[in-house]
Amino acid sequence: MRIQLSIVLFALRLLFFHQTNAQEKFTVSGTITDNEAGEALIGANVNVPALKTGTNTNNYGFYSLTIPHTDSLEIVFSHIGYAVHAKKIHLNKNIELDIKLKISTGSLDEVVITGHQLDENVTKPRMGVIDIPIKNIQTLPMILGESDVLKMVQLQPGVQTGNEGTTGYFVRGGNADQNLVQLDEAIVYNPNHIFGLFSTFNSRALNNVTLIKGGFPAQYGGRLSSILDITMKEGNNRKFHGDGGIGLVTSQLTLEGPIKKEEASFIVSGRRTYIDLIAKPFLAPGSKSNYHFYDLNAKVNWKFTPKDRLFLSFFNGRDNAEYNEAQGINYKILFGNSTATLRWNHLFGQKLFANSSFIYNEYEQDIRAIQDNFFSQVFSGINDVSGKTEFQYFPNPKHIVLFGAHYTYHKFLSSGKSEAQSGGTAGSNINLGKVPVKYINEFALYVNDEYTISDKFSTSLGVRVPAFIANDVSYYRLEPRATIRYSINNTSSIKAAYTLMNQFLHLIPSSTASVPTDIWIPSTPRTRPQISEQYAIGYFRNFRKNQLETSMEMYYKTMDNQVLFREGNQLIESLDVDSFLVYGSGISYGVEFLVKKNTGRFTGWLSYTLSKTDQKFDSLNFGNTFPFTYDRRHVLSLVGAYKINDRWTLSGVFSYSTGSVYTLPEGRITVFHGGTLFEGNYFVYENRNNTRLNAYHRLDISASYKKKRTIFKKKYESEWVFGFYNIYSRQNPYFVYFEVDPKTDEPRATQVSLLPIIPSVTYNFKF
Repeated sequence: MRIQLSIVLFALRLLFFHQTNAQEKFTVSGTITDNEAGEALIGANVNVPALKTGTNTNNYGFYSLTIPHTDSLEIVFSHIGYAVHAKKIHLNKNIELDIKLKISTGSLDEVVITGHQLDENVTKPRMGVIDIPIKNIQTLPMILGESDVLKMVQLQPGVQTGNEGTTGYFVRGGNADQNLVQLDEAIVYNPNHIFGLFSTFNSRALNNVTLIKGGFPAQYGGRLSSILDITMKEGNNRKFHGDGGIGLVTSQLTLEGPIKKEEASFIVSGRRTYIDLIAKPFLAPGSKSNYHFYDLNAKVNWKFTPKDRLFLSFFNGRDNAEYNEAQGINYKILFGNSTATLRWNHLFGQKLFANSSFIYNEYEQDIRAIQDNFFSQVFSGINDVSGKTEFQYFPNPKHIVLFGAHYTYHKFLSSGKSEAQSGGTAGSNINLGKVPVKYINEFALYVNDEYTISDKFSTSLGVRVPAFIANDVSYYRLEPRATIRYSINNTSSIKAAYTLMNQFLHLIPSSTASVPTDIWIPSTPRTRPQISEQYAIGYFRNFRKNQLETSMEMYYKTMDNQVLFREGNQLIESLDVDSFLVYGSGISYGVEFLVKKNTGRFTGWLSYTLSKTDQKFDSLNFGNTFPFTYDRRHVLSLVGAYKINDRWTLSGVFSYSTGSVYTLPEGRITVFHGGTLFEGNYFVYENRNNTRLNAYHRLDISASYKKKRTIFKKKYESEWVFGFYNIYSRQNPYFVYFEVDPKTDEPRATQVSLLPIIPSVTYNFKF
């Protein structure tokens, strides 16, 4: 195993180690919440300017700070978008101090926390971590006026996009299945609605979104490339509120309020599209089309003692698409995700925080299609039952220890078939009762120690021990994690990180009857776990009293046991598809730049990524190296929002990227009267992914107008959002197909573009 023994020994030696001091110390602990809604503020700053120390709240708004005894001490509490709150205390015993921060009512310039803000971008030993504010998601222009968390992810450095207009994303050379997406700790296997134009997440129901693409803490595992950790809102525990929106293709409504004031609350959020109703007048005679999706989020929480709190969250999203023609392709697509999470938070004193979770999630995909009397069906299903216990220990402000265990029981049910079919309707469907089921046990133990050695040095060291156990195979792994920070001065630092990751599940892309499908399969004796090693180094520098963040990160990443279908194969009615797969490796390296402005009337960021990703499969491309399908050498994103006044806000997004690669034929062969399917002109392909599409670029703009109104003597906030997607109607390439010109008998390539300029208007309201 490619693990340096010295790294492991160094990590183990520093785990749980902390300095002691003879001076008497006491602990200040509590939670930081939103004053209006009671929502936990994740990542809020707790700072003691006189001692030049501080901490941050965890994912539940909890903080713990142990400091020396003092007669009078000022503690400053802050969070971006909220007014600073300072509190003087007399510290001669342990104190429980809960803080409610008020939303800043004036210009964002008033929220500049000079001298008091903990500059995490520079001071924390973490790399490749991006917090995505929900307010930014709802402000920026999006396709058809629908705000989308995954579209925001695509604008971050190190992230590549998929096809035009879709929400697919690829991080640091990894494939789509190498991104772990979890909602309240539950895995979401397919985070997209059909065609990928929208993600399955309703941003109005979300509290916090964090993207991790390097320097992974030990509590995360199971994927090679990234973690997208999404937390749902808890619900307003003080007042009843409503929040809704009416757009061109979707409408949504969110209701939240107290069950018992200050102790228990709820939130319910639903969204549905009406594309099926809009499309009906435009269908050709004899055609039938029905497509709609919906998603539903719900959550309740109850603080039944000062030290105990329960959370129960639920999510369900479904897509239903059906299209029938008298002649041509007929298809039916059903898929969706369901999750449920029950969590219990408990405080063991003021320094030890515990979270225990019971999680259930389900994913199903059923795709059936008939084209030219050829029937195909693909079914893929996963059921997971998980248990998780995690502890956070805060011995002192310089030391945070996190440790825990995670167990998942997987049930896989996947199958596919292709056959000739007479007539226009499918009659021979997969018998799910006869499909083999695989049961998998997956568990992990982990420990992570974040320790500040001095003002110059701090580290985050961890070890994760995952295991994968099935009837026919078992895999045990050791994954060391290390991030080191060296502070140059108060405004700049250098960081380095090493991560080893394993992935026991694989998403296999396929294509039958012109309908793209993906199947999840577990590791087997032949299909071994994917593995990656990533090295990263970065320089971080802030300017203008932390108003402007800048960073440069370089990474080098290797990936082994990558999986694809062998060329020319089709699905069979069996989950055991090992003989149809080929295995290879990948290598990705690049440099990422980020300039970000968080405060003031104008906010936004500029990100640029220069990278290269190659793959090598012995059974593909004659064993030669070829570019990864979504390798884009240059990716640039420019994002900005300008608040003109309390009512008007302008925003824009400009995106540019090198064109994706595709395979250009080297020649053609004419075959007639051969007595087989191979009649006519057929192209000859020699090198895989040997050409690039044209460069991609697009500008989106939007303007929002907010105003407080009154109806039936009740006040509410209204907002109109006007936007244009692809304002200069750039004909970006979606794909290219080849045909022979019937007049000249010469081959030609034709580019297909999907989305021209698209106007949008959305009406939002809050009460």
